[in-house]
This record gives sequence, structure tokens and C-alpha cells, in this order.
Amino acid sequence: MPFKPKKQIGVGDLILSPRAKQYVNQALDNNRLSYGPFHVKFENMFAKEHDCRYACFCNSGASALQIALAALKIKYGWNDGDEVIVPAVTFVATVNVIFQNNLMPVLVDVDEKTFNIDPGRIEEKITPKTRCILPVHLLGLPADMEPIQKIAKKHNLRIVEDSAECMFAAVNGKKVGSLGDIGCFSTYMAHFIITGVGGLVTTNDPELAILMKSLINHGRDSIYLNIDDDKKENEKELFEVVARRFRFTNIGFSYRATEMEAAIGVSQMEQKDFIISKRKENADFFTRALAPLQEFIRLPAIPKGRTHTFMIYGLTVLKEEKRNLVNFLEKNLIETRDLLPLTNQPYLKNLLGEDIEELFPVAKKINHRSFYIGCHPYMTEEELNFVVDKFFEYFKVKRPGD
Repeated sequence: MPFKPKKQIGVGDLILSPRAKQYVNQALDNNRLSYGPFHVKFENMFAKEHDCRYACFCNSGASALQIALAALKIKYGWNDGDEVIVPAVTFVATVNVIFQNNLMPVLVDVDEKTFNIDPGRIEEKITPKTRCILPVHLLGLPADMEPIQKIAKKHNLRIVEDSAECMFAAVNGKKVGSLGDIGCFSTYMAHFIITGVGGLVTTNDPELAILMKSLINHGRDSIYLNIDDDKKENEKELFEVVARRFRFTNIGFSYRATEMEAAIGVSQMEQKDFIISKRKENADFFTRALAPLQEFIRLPAIPKGRTHTFMIYGLTVLKEEKRNLVNFLEKNLIETRDLLPLTNQPYLKNLLGEDIEELFPVAKKINHRSFYIGCHPYMTEEELNFVVDKFFEYFKVKRPGD
């Protein structure tokens, strides 16, 4: 009898390990719900895995981006209305936080095969008001960072990496999150390391690390950023903390995460090798199995020098709009997502006062022809084969071996 899924084959999933439940219970038993030892361990583990000295855990990937730009704006004295270069294909949060920091996004078209920002189009968008390049590492594949780094150095620009969809990947051996001033990650459901909700910022700059941790905590004086900071045996040090405990040095945010989320994060980091290997294994299976359909769909590209850790599996329909294929897959319980359309979003048209989709032809093509499916580590062999079978069925091609 042919396999038929009992539930939707999602773009992501999570099975909490016994260790995760043990750690959460340990946090509860410790009566420690705010920043505590699991936070410290999670941040240290994450920073080390991304070639960084510092990582700060916060409540979402969007918050990570928000505080990254806010910290750079403070440190370098940016003005309202200064410009941030950003790809024309990305999740809306990347652009939202630019507006929310009273900065202006300047969109750059992307590479058709990788979906990432096209470095060859960046310099033409640089103006005297440009302050930052914000490349996005989409789907688990890093952007082409070497030319971006050279452009940033040439024009004295900062770099913030939106790495919400990309952990543990590297460009010529150097990990994402360490390729600019600040890296921003998400630990939301369907991502690599899952804490439920959550995000992290990484940096090798101690000043930025302290500033971002302060901004996560309402802009509080860095002398008191967690409840252990006033546990001083030295009386003079204690009184100094007490005097400054309710002092705020910047306009900040309430972006703290909980100790239970950090506990889950630690358990996930301990499983990272399994998570990465299974995602790659599943993606490799799709690439091999769907290869006979490359007349109809473009499969993921992995440029030389870059590793792909496959948070999700991106596809482009070559001969038609994607909607019929997407609807066919959804009808058969295979979840899909549009591949992060930005330039056709109603809110952006309202904000900018014009329909901008035509200005970015590659992004427009991706908006109408590209989508993604899951390749997460909890997919079964039956589910993987079912997904492939449905692609062959849609394109009316016999699958080899059938």
C-alpha cells in the first residue's frame, strides 16, 4: 500500500530530547527563570561555534537585528535617515528593523541561483548617507562575503549579518556571524537551534557586546545586567552596583529571554552535529532524487568556498509560475513557503509611495517562481520519498526505478 502521510510534512519540526526536558526542569528546580547559568553556557557555546568572542541571547531574531543596528547607531553616531543596504529578497523583519531604527533601507537585487545579495550591484547604491551593508544568509547558504567585506572596507561601512536562517556555515572556513561587525541569529521554530522563540547576536568587539547586552535590558548601566551582578563580597563594589543599579545609559528594549529557553538551547547545541548532518543528508537526497526534473525546476546551488547547512530546501520553477505546483504540494500535505518575497509587500509600497517590484527583476522572478520545502532532521525516509514522488507526479515524469 503506498505511503500516505497522516499529517502535514512541515518545513520544520522539533522533537525535544530527554536532555532538553531535564535541563528545563533543572532551571525550574533552581527557581531561576531569568538570566542564569544556562544563559551563560548557551551564549559561550554558540559564540565558540561561530568564531566569536561574544554572544548575547535575546527573545527573537528580529530583536537581534534591532539591537545590532541600534548599537552601531550609538557607537558610530549615525543620524536618522542614514542608509542601510539590504537585499531585495529577505524576510520582512530585516527591513522592518531598519525603519524602526529611523534608518532607510536601500534595496539591492540578488543572485538568481543563490537568492543572496548580488555584490556586483552594491557599490552603485552607495551614497554619502550609506552607513552599513546588511547581507542576509538565506536558507542556510552564506552570502558572497569576500567582495562585500572589500566594499565595506573601501567605503568605511559596517557589516551586520542577518544569519537568522544560517548557523554553522562558513565562507572559506570562516563562520557566519564573524564575517562582519555583528551577526544576528534566530532560534525560532523550524530553524537550526530551536528554543521556541529566541535570537542571538554575535561579535568580536567587546564594546559592542556590552552595549548590546545593555540594550536587551532596557539600556541599563552595564554594571548591572543580571541579578548576580550585585552579589559582591567587597563592600565598596556592592555599594557602587547599588548606586547604579537603576541607572540607564541608552534608550533600550525589553528583549530578554528566559532561562528555560536557554536550557533548551544548550540541549540543542549538544545535538548540533546530528542536526547539521541530517539536514545535509536530507538535502542531498532531494538533490539526487530530483535531478531528473532539472528541466522543470532549479535545485539549490552551493558556490565554491561556501558551505550550505540547509535550514530549508529552496527551489525555482523554470517554465511556469509556481502557484499551481505549490497548491498541488499543499493539497498533498507537503508544506511550502514562498521564498521570502519583499518587493511586492503591500506595506512596503505604502511606506515608499511606489510599486518597487519592477525595479528588481531578479527578485521579481523569485517572488513568482521560487519557494521552499522542509529538509529538517525529523523527516522520515517515507516522507522524503513521498515528497519526491509528488514532484514527479506533478510534472508527469516517471521516477527512475519505478
